[in-house]
Amino acid sequence: MTAYRHAIGVTTYRFDDLATLMARASPERSGDQLAGVAAGSAQERVAAQRALAEVPLQRFLHEALVPYEDDEVTRLILDSHDAAAFEPVASLTVGGFRDWLLSDAADSAALAALAPGITPEMAAAVSKLMRNQDLILAARKCHVRTRFRGTIGLPGRLSTRLQPNHPTDDAAGIAASVLDGLLYGSGDAVIGINPATDNVPQVMRLLEMLDAVISRHGIPTQSCVLTHVTNTLQAIERGAPVDLVFQSIGGTEGTNSSFGINLALLAEARAAALSLERGHVFDDDGQRGRNVMYFETGQGSALSANAHHGCDQQTIEARAYAVARRFSPLLVNSVVGFIGPEYLYDGKQIVRAGLEDHFCAKLLGLPMGCDICYTNHAEADQNDMDVLLTLLGVAGCSFIMGIPGSDDVMLNYQTTSFHDALYARRVLGLRPAPEFEQWLERMGLFQPGLARPAEMLPAPFAALLGAAP
Repeated sequence: MTAYRHAIGVTTYRFDDLATLMARASPERSGDQLAGVAAGSAQERVAAQRALAEVPLQRFLHEALVPYEDDEVTRLILDSHDAAAFEPVASLTVGGFRDWLLSDAADSAALAALAPGITPEMAAAVSKLMRNQDLILAARKCHVRTRFRGTIGLPGRLSTRLQPNHPTDDAAGIAASVLDGLLYGSGDAVIGINPATDNVPQVMRLLEMLDAVISRHGIPTQSCVLTHVTNTLQAIERGAPVDLVFQSIGGTEGTNSSFGINLALLAEARAAALSLERGHVFDDDGQRGRNVMYFETGQGSALSANAHHGCDQQTIEARAYAVARRFSPLLVNSVVGFIGPEYLYDGKQIVRAGLEDHFCAKLLGLPMGCDICYTNHAEADQNDMDVLLTLLGVAGCSFIMGIPGSDDVMLNYQTTSFHDALYARRVLGLRPAPEFEQWLERMGLFQPGLARPAEMLPAPFAALLGAAP
C-alpha cells in the first residue's frame, strides 16, 4: 500500500491508502460521515482532492480498494479490464483525465471506445475532482443506446419508466395509472410495477396484465415486475410473459449477498430471459432484443449491509455499475434519494449524488437513468427535484420515472410525475423514444411532430375514461 500526502500551508495531510484518499476527497455527504470515512474538514477534503489529482490512472489497476481475493466484484472489474481500450488515457493522472474529458478530443466516439477500459474506481476518482457543470458536460457527450421493443438513449430523447404502483396491487388502480401515463407520453423505457404482494403467483398476474395491455394496443415498450430475480426465474419456468429481469445490485460481493444474489445467478436469469426471444428491435450486430436486464442501484446500500469495506459510498456505488455492465442491460437507474437522509442528507447532497451517478455510469458505457426522488424525512423538497431533473435532462439522462402526481402511494416516497417528464421534454426540446413517439402519433395521443399531447383524446381512449367520444 502507498501512503498519499499533500500539504496546505504548514499542515501536511496523510492518507494511508487509496481507499482513504478517495473517501476524504468525496464531496460532503451524511453517509460517509456515518461510516466514519469522510474528511474532517473542508481543508482536508481539498488536500485529498489535490493528492488524488496526482494519482496515475494505472494505480487503480494495481491497488484494489476492495481485496481481490475477498470480492467477486473486484475480480470482475480487474479480470474484464480492456487494456487496449484504456491505452489512449493510460499515461494520464486523475487530474489529467479530468482535463481530457472536458476537452474537444473526448467526443462521443472517443468516449464510447474508451468505456471498456475505464474501471469504476477511475470514474469515481475523476468525478470527485469535477464541479457539477463538469459532470453534466462530460456525461452529455456519452451516448449509450439499448434496444428491446424500442430504442433507448438516442441523442435528443428522454424516456420514462411508467410506474403504476398500487398499495394493494388492485388491477383497476394499476390500469388507471397506466392509461394516465400513456396519455402523457410516459412508458417508453418500461412499464414497471413494484408489487405490493411479492410472490410468484402475484408476479405472474401482474406480468400477464401488462402483457395484455401492450399486446392489445401494439405499444412498442416492455414490461417489468420489480421482484427478486429468483421470483422472475420461477415465473419464466411457469411460462409467464417476462420481458425484462429486474434486480437491485450493489458494488461489493457482500452487498449483493445481502440482496440474495451473485454474478452466477444474474447470468442464469439473463440466459433465461434471452431464451424467450421477446424483443423486437435489432442491435448493431444484427441480434434482436438482447438487452433484457433492468438494474437499480443507490448510494448507501453497501453501508446499510455493512459491506462497504471502509470505502466511501459513491465509489462503491460506481462499482455496482461494473456488475450492471457485465450483463448488457436495457436500463439502469440510481434511486438516488430513496434510502434516506442517513446517506444523502438534503437536496444539495441528492443533486450532487444524482449527477455523479449519471456521469460515472455513462462513462462506463451504461444506459443510465435516475429515479429523482427523496423521502419525506429528508431535508429536501420538490423544488430540489426540479433542479436535478433539469440538470439531468441537460446531461443526457436516458430515462426518468413517471408516477401519478409524483407521489408513490405504495412505496411512500416522492419522485417525478408524468407532468415533470413533459416539462423536461418541452423545455429542453427532447422527445420520447422514436418507436414510441410514432405509436403515440398513430394512436392520436400526441400531435404529429410536436412531441406533446393531442388537444382532444381519440375516441377509444375517451371511452375508457368515461368521456364522450
